[in-house]
Amino acid sequence: MKGTVQFSAALVLLALAFSFATAYDPSPLQDFCAVDLNDTNSAVFVNGKFCKDPKLVKAEDFFFSGLDKVGNTSKKEGSAVTLVNIDQIGGLNTLGISLARIDFAPYGLNPPHTHPRATEILVVLEGSLHVGFVTSNPNNRLFTKVLNVGDVFVFPIGLIHFQFNRGNTPAVAISGLSSQNPGVITIANAVFGSNPPISTDVLSKAFQIDANLVKYLQSQF
Repeated sequence: MKGTVQFSAALVLLALAFSFATAYDPSPLQDFCAVDLNDTNSAVFVNGKFCKDPKLVKAEDFFFSGLDKVGNTSKKEGSAVTLVNIDQIGGLNTLGISLARIDFAPYGLNPPHTHPRATEILVVLEGSLHVGFVTSNPNNRLFTKVLNVGDVFVFPIGLIHFQFNRGNTPAVAISGLSSQNPGVITIANAVFGSNPPISTDVLSKAFQIDANLVKYLQSQF
């Protein structure tokens, strides 16, 4: 009897853990809730997007072409992210998943950022990447690894992470994200490029740097 109670309790805890893990993107209440990306007339508002009449859904609502194309890595960071989420594939609505291709120029960086609504799992297809994430306060522990072709790394939801191409040849990675709309907050852009700007006094105090340096950093974003 005692073993049965313990087993039942474990099942309840597992069910609760699973419900929390899937709470960011609610589970669908039907086979699919494909979005008409061009028409929001005569539709039902579900999970933040309009659902098409299921009888009008086609294979194209679950299709995207273009991840074979190299992203433009000419910007300062030397990286480019091609995201395939709910805005590109209407059929992703309520399914809790999206995908991204990340291209890196030699020594290119996908700068420190977070995904507020998704865990990320990344696999390297070409080149080599130095990747890592930092845990929350107070420990701020850094987990870092050098990845080669075929290697996989996980970035837990909400934690600051980065990917850096340490080589003199291009690199390519594919990431899976556990949300139809994972969101992204690039740390430097958010802190020094907010609109309107965060007070110089606040940033000077927070980073323990001169106000003129704060103004210079803000001018870069």
